[in-house]
Amino acid sequence: MSQEESSTAKLTDDGWEELTTPVTPPSTEILSPNESYVSQLVESDPHLNSLYTVTAEQVADLQSTQAALKTEISQLQVTYIALQSQVSETQTNLSRIVQESLSLLEQRKQSLQISVEQLERRQERIKNEMRTTFAGTSQDLAIRVQGFKDYLTGSLQDLVTAAEQLPLVPIPEKLKSVTTEIKQDLAKEVKSNGTQSVSIQFAQQQFQETTKQIQRLLEQYRNQPDYYGPPWQLRRTFEPVHLERVSKWFFTLGGRGALPTMSSRLQNVLISSTAVSILHKLYGDRLRTLILANSPERLGEWRRGLQDCLGIGRSDFGPDRGVVLFEAATALAQKADRLIKSNQMPLIIIDDSEEQVSLGLLQFPLWLAFAPDPKMMRDRYDEDF
Repeated sequence: MSQEESSTAKLTDDGWEELTTPVTPPSTEILSPNESYVSQLVESDPHLNSLYTVTAEQVADLQSTQAALKTEISQLQVTYIALQSQVSETQTNLSRIVQESLSLLEQRKQSLQISVEQLERRQERIKNEMRTTFAGTSQDLAIRVQGFKDYLTGSLQDLVTAAEQLPLVPIPEKLKSVTTEIKQDLAKEVKSNGTQSVSIQFAQQQFQETTKQIQRLLEQYRNQPDYYGPPWQLRRTFEPVHLERVSKWFFTLGGRGALPTMSSRLQNVLISSTAVSILHKLYGDRLRTLILANSPERLGEWRRGLQDCLGIGRSDFGPDRGVVLFEAATALAQKADRLIKSNQMPLIIIDDSEEQVSLGLLQFPLWLAFAPDPKMMRDRYDEDF
């Protein structure tokens, strides 16, 4: 028997049987009384010993799992901190981008506001310029030219009368007949000059039928507007203020002069359309309307307005058509001169935006200019100085 085994005797039916029990060497650790007792109890019972072994293994597994979980938690904490840092950085960058975008949009907004204000001021300045140009200069010039014609006519008549009263020696019959022919020719020339000076002015005494026809048309446009009439007939409502302006142009200015501009270009187009419609009744296809404005945009407004008021189409606009549009006064004057030579009747209409009007336009028999309000001109002069 070895030293690690102890022997005991057990009484059996066959006699005494020797039992051997393994002896566990004493632990080197110092155990408490309870632990020592438990240790002895476990060692003495194999079932408890195996259960203790399984429990110890489970505890070891749990401890290993705990350590793994702690390691994983540490890694998750590190990942969380990294993600939190990234989120914070992303929020900071996003906030910076938003602020920069807002700042850029604010700058663009201010720039657009400045541009809009500049355009509004430019629009107002252009409107003022449109209202403050060509203030009656052409009308004054026409009055002076007509006065000079009247002066020449009167001077020639006075000269004939004075020549008749001169105490001259008797002249032979042959010379007397020649003198009589000269007087008759001079009288005819004076009469023709006087008639020519008012031939296009629609004076009531000389042209009663024409005057009555114009008045009938004006009354028709005023009281019985025809919105679906034939082309070249006025198709819009004709107010008393329009009637007054057109009547003044026909009967006071004789078809040659300037009228105060209305509140808008469309109102001026309506007045011009009325004059064109009446003159088309008088002259038929011989009438040619020549529009002068200093920009394509204004000419476009005139074209659309005339189409709307007279019921004409785009085919009626062109160099050899009823309406011709011009941006330069020189080209218009040349066209009007060619029309006169070809027995046509040009009607020149000058937009109120024209700052200067060529005197060559005032030699033609029919012209209508729209002059701005003198008060607007005075306001513009005050602004300039």
